[in-house]
Amino acid sequence: MSERAVTIDTRRLRERRVLRFESIAALRAELDALEAAERVGALRAIGNWTAGQVFSHLAAFVEYGFDGYPPTLPQPGWLMRTAGRALRGRMLRGPLPAGVRIPGVEGGTVGQDDVPFGAGLARLRAALDRLEREAPAEPNLLLGPLPHEQWIALHLRHAELHLGFLHVTPGTAGG
Repeated sequence: MSERAVTIDTRRLRERRVLRFESIAALRAELDALEAAERVGALRAIGNWTAGQVFSHLAAFVEYGFDGYPPTLPQPGWLMRTAGRALRGRMLRGPLPAGVRIPGVEGGTVGQDDVPFGAGLARLRAALDRLEREAPAEPNLLLGPLPHEQWIALHLRHAELHLGFLHVTPGTAGG
């Protein structure tokens, strides 16, 4: 976790930005804007993570579909998998909810390595390059096997959620 002393209940943050990415290119444009804001000191995070942690987390979940999931991420039971598959369409088309915690995982999720902005951004861009080139082979833990376009949609929805916690200060070169 970042250096913040108090954990924020992100379900209750009203100032989270509402984003919508229709393509990886649109996501890349947002990453470019965030990078420009960071260069001029105009980027702030409103949740519990730094921008580097957000990028690292998003990259990790792309990578898991290719390289396998970490052992610290438990296999969901049949009830969770059934519910996940029933909600697949909603998860691929609509916004993902903030503040969801994975049961049995310390901190509620994995992959949010505390890395510098540039390292996290480079990792995310490399993961997106790979996602554009090929479909992940591993089935999604909750949704099961997905075709390439659904993997992309899932990662776009995930990015919308987490990048919504990063703000560019208005009136700056980045905003």
